[in-house]
Amino acid sequence: MGMKLLTKVHELLRLGRLIATAMSRTKTTHAHDPELVVTSEHLDLDMLERNVELRHHKNNMPKIRNLMKALQEGNEEVRSQLNAELEQLPNATHPRLLNYNNKPRELAYYGQDKPPTSVKEFSELCRVLNLCRMDHLGNYTGHKSYYLSGQLAMLEQAIIQYALRSVTDHGFELISVPDILPKEVIESCGMRTEGERTQVYKLDTGECLSGTSEMALAGYFANKVLDEEELPLKVTAVSRCFRAETSSLQEEKGIYRVHQFTKVEMFAICTPQQSEIELEEFKNIELALFKQLGINFRLLDMPPCELGAPAYQKYDIEAWMPGRNMWGEISSCSNCTDYQAKRLNIKYKQKTGGKLAFAHTINGTATAIPRLLIALIESHQRAGNVDLPAVLVPFMDGRQIIAKDKRIPETKLVKSIKVS
Repeated sequence: MGMKLLTKVHELLRLGRLIATAMSRTKTTHAHDPELVVTSEHLDLDMLERNVELRHHKNNMPKIRNLMKALQEGNEEVRSQLNAELEQLPNATHPRLLNYNNKPRELAYYGQDKPPTSVKEFSELCRVLNLCRMDHLGNYTGHKSYYLSGQLAMLEQAIIQYALRSVTDHGFELISVPDILPKEVIESCGMRTEGERTQVYKLDTGECLSGTSEMALAGYFANKVLDEEELPLKVTAVSRCFRAETSSLQEEKGIYRVHQFTKVEMFAICTPQQSEIELEEFKNIELALFKQLGINFRLLDMPPCELGAPAYQKYDIEAWMPGRNMWGEISSCSNCTDYQAKRLNIKYKQKTGGKLAFAHTINGTATAIPRLLIALIESHQRAGNVDLPAVLVPFMDGRQIIAKDKRIPETKLVKSIKVS
């Protein structure tokens, strides 16, 4: 990618609290092959390790300590290895999250006082209405795959168009993005591509399938210098998202956790002074979208252990799924501060003085289709059919109800077909 990345390890000591972040002062043509310059007086390794533990992140600090000692003793061969380890450290943590004790804090609840009960689960109702197929797909696309058909396929497209209209009305520019990305872009965004627990699909070419369009949108701006007057710069994309994850939990059956799904993603590049304001805008856009869909949902402020590597702070939105009798995440938004920008070399020229500085990045999910379909279908059942929210009717050719579609043949798996 021809990257030029210039960063330094630094600590953040704010409000007398435990906060730290680590990057390396690096000059490199590749994010994972640097010439590292370590200035130990700027490091508080104990603070860095406490931040790692707070976030339940893989603790590679003992290795970092050993590599730093070797470098200080004159072993120049460990420079690139040390930088690679530093890049795996998580972002800093917002001060307000430090006393959450690994539990999210519910900030608001939206919807009916009493969620509906005694309703069919999504898969069961869709089977009756002949709208979705997940069973017996081993001969096709494997476990955790699915077909949406007829009116449910139309509803997927309606949700996408509804979300796009709202997001673009808020000044987001629509971009069409690739689904195949270099692994360096994915790792720079904070998702590991190696190891047993990676969620990333890797191709024989060494490239990867994108887990979210946030990665392609961030990669689009790699090595760019923007003018401060351009910021915040807000973009959106519709893409397929590929996840190698799986689950055997009963409550996550059906299309709740799948290997591929469609999502409308929001992404912004901004200054450090703008990033918390932009995160609030992302959150409010998401809340407004779901309020009009007639589902019960709640807003959560996530604890440090749920932030992953790149996020400084994160909001989740969970919808009540009455057929499953559970809450399920349908959206989130995160402020990644300069974590991704440093790794992708995204800078801006300051209006006063013309100095170059690293930007901040914000990401948020406008809609993630499968789980939102579950919440909608399970919440709007009536007499065996499904009432559609008024905001989706214009995108459904005026259709107000989803009923059984007899035009689509029901499919059954057969082991073999005898040919006479």
